[in-house]
Amino acid sequence: MPLYSIHGQASLEVRHLVLDYNGTMATDGTLVPGVAERVRELNLPPHELSVHVITADTMGTAQRQLEGLPCDLSILGPAEQDKAKLDFIQGLGSAQTVAIGNGQNGHLMLAVAALGIAVIGEEGAAAQTILASRVVCRDILSALDLLLKPKRLIATLRC
Repeated sequence: MPLYSIHGQASLEVRHLVLDYNGTMATDGTLVPGVAERVRELNLPPHELSVHVITADTMGTAQRQLEGLPCDLSILGPAEQDKAKLDFIQGLGSAQTVAIGNGQNGHLMLAVAALGIAVIGEEGAAAQTILASRVVCRDILSALDLLLKPKRLIATLRC
């Protein structure tokens, strides 16, 4: 379980990584190049994160695009997606979860996660989701690299 010690804040002990799919991991339904390799690396020692993808699957491509990756996929129904994502994070244990997203339906999960990261990819990001996050990254690769290269995360969050 990765431990991120950040000066002036409680240490983060992370077990789970929860990712939105469309707009976060994917553009127009296609996985962003470089994401698969990073997800695999985060699943291995020393990180050993349990990776979960929770999505409305707007483009209907998530299952095919994520095939073979070490992650669990949950596809949401059309109603109350923000609440469903919140419930999912709380079920895992929000204090041990990093959540990454960009859309309006992700703002609650980013707010309750131990570390909420908003990404601004090709689709942009909902303002409420940005405000609910602790960190904002220009894209998913930068967000995943914060976890793979913890000194970047420490530099961003230290007091």
